[in-house]
Amino acid sequence: MADQIIVVDDDTTNLRVAEHILRKNDFEVTALRSGMELLQKIEEGSRPELVLLDIKMPEMDGFETLRRFRVAEQARSMEETPVIFLTADEDADTEKQGFEAGVSDYIKKPFVPDVFLRRIGNIISKQQRLLNLKNEATIDKLTGFLNKAATAEELGRMCEEKTGCLMMIDLDSFKLVNDIYSHEMGDKVLQGFAKILSSCVPQGSKCGRIGGDEFVAFADGYTDAAEVADLAEKLNEEITEMAKQLMGEDMDIPLGASIGGILLPRPEKSYDKLLKLADKALYSVKKNGKHGGAVYSEAAFTEEVADSNILNMEKISEILGERSIGNDALQLDKDSFSFVYRYVIRYIMRNRKYAGKVLFTLGPGEGMSDASYQEACDSFGEHLSEFFRKTDVFMRCRPNQYFLFLTDIRENAVATVVDHLIRRWDEQNGGGLRIEFETALEGGSDAARPELHIAVVDDEVANLQLAGNALSKAGFHVSAMRSAAALFKFLEQRVPDMILMDVMMPEMDGFEAVRRLKSMDKRYANIPVVFLTADISIEAEQKGLELGAWDFMPKPFHPDLLSLRVQHLMELITRRRNQN
Repeated sequence: MADQIIVVDDDTTNLRVAEHILRKNDFEVTALRSGMELLQKIEEGSRPELVLLDIKMPEMDGFETLRRFRVAEQARSMEETPVIFLTADEDADTEKQGFEAGVSDYIKKPFVPDVFLRRIGNIISKQQRLLNLKNEATIDKLTGFLNKAATAEELGRMCEEKTGCLMMIDLDSFKLVNDIYSHEMGDKVLQGFAKILSSCVPQGSKCGRIGGDEFVAFADGYTDAAEVADLAEKLNEEITEMAKQLMGEDMDIPLGASIGGILLPRPEKSYDKLLKLADKALYSVKKNGKHGGAVYSEAAFTEEVADSNILNMEKISEILGERSIGNDALQLDKDSFSFVYRYVIRYIMRNRKYAGKVLFTLGPGEGMSDASYQEACDSFGEHLSEFFRKTDVFMRCRPNQYFLFLTDIRENAVATVVDHLIRRWDEQNGGGLRIEFETALEGGSDAARPELHIAVVDDEVANLQLAGNALSKAGFHVSAMRSAAALFKFLEQRVPDMILMDVMMPEMDGFEAVRRLKSMDKRYANIPVVFLTADISIEAEQKGLELGAWDFMPKPFHPDLLSLRVQHLMELITRRRNQN
């Protein structure tokens, strides 16, 4: 599908040139002659992927148009559309004002087709990456439902605006699936349940996953408890059928679903408070046989509310889990493991302790059949659980891989412990598996995470000082080098988040340095590069963009403008880092 671009310019010639270039390259284009026409398009429901906006227009200039455009987007709950300013103005203050207003780039008039297309392509590509990152940040990868944070935001809005039922849904006896059939089977069950739930709730409903086997849904249009009970009955019928298809007809785990709901609208609009009421209804179902549904009402739950401040050991234990804690190492699913991992990392860094990481990769021994290999991989997980302490945790990453986290261990003890584990396995099982492992150590310091790091390469000391001062003031860590050769030597020790590269340098110019970077492995080839140059010719800019540069900044540069441009580009890099 073609990308939709709106071009706004009061000059008919510029409109025709832009429209011709874009249509020739398979873009879908709408040409408008004023800011008011753009606002009218948004009012009519247009959702462009990119807006090219002239700055100097009669009645309403580009800055005012952009301001009112953002207000219109916000009023319609639209994502911010990338905007590129079109201008013949060379004034740095104008450019600075534009970046402060939130534009994505500038394109100089008159247009040079190759540069024009390259800059538009760069912005569309970056926007798509941002959208992908946002999708990764809001969607639970296993089920395709909203993740916990996105669930709170989206369902919170529905609780304020819609009639329906906010429901907490818990899978009964799900832990037994993981324990008996493996976590891989558990993932399949969760995926199957997600499909069942999606097909059973009314159109317009939303579902989210907030924990391992805990789900939240807003059933659009539900008005009474009978609908929740009917949903629970249907879910439990289909869950049983799905589970037997996955695990066999002899599967006897009492797998099912319990639902607690709260009907809306209500005077109380807070999502968190409503969820607690739905949780009370869920708790009631769990206490009375499971595999059913109930809706919260003040009359029915008066006694529970009265007792809510009285907790004893038995009740707390029941809330936290149905099974006792053993003395073995704890095997967790990937989602639960990630939370424990991050917590332990923070703990050991703060307290200057150590934790060991071990990745086991298992291969079949000589002459081992596939069935025997699979069984041995399963048994190795049991061996890990029995061998290590209950303070240690591990997860199964792949059928033949386990990731182990040894909490609070001596700095030199990881390899010794792993060697002992493998010897014990060989003694008890006669070898069989080919066991390979990697180890790493975490902790021992309370150092903060590294800040964003920029390498500046320029043969002129004055430029290095100017860029270094401006970027350091903006909070970046800066390393300065006077040649491309010095840069490549630096890369042997550290990979920066961005490189600012002068073009005209002796021995190896910036273009040649970037070609060399692109020929290296992806750690270096993917480093964003911004060219700094006194050569403001169209040919130089076109050449830099063709090499994959993210931007092209003329010298002498204004420190504030340099800082704004770099911060603008770093926004995408920071979002990537936050997703990891």
